[in-house]
Amino acid sequence: MAYTTHIPTSFLASWLTTLSTALAKFSNAISGSAAMDQRLRRIEDLNAKSDAELAAMNLRRQDIPSHVFRDLMHI
Repeated sequence: MAYTTHIPTSFLASWLTTLSTALAKFSNAISGSAAMDQRLRRIEDLNAKSDAELAAMNLRRQDIPSHVFRDLMHI
């Protein structure tokens, strides 16, 4: 006797959509984390500079975070 299994295509499509959404969220989280690491390294690099070097860049020490995150802060 032969047995067959039928998986409705709507179930398969739903499962693939769920998997695709989960992978996209994971990918976005990883890329967001990498971008934040770059920004934090940039802040550390700027904080390591002397006040004279920052002045030559037309930047004050207290303005470093807003300078690094300026595209996100909409200032």
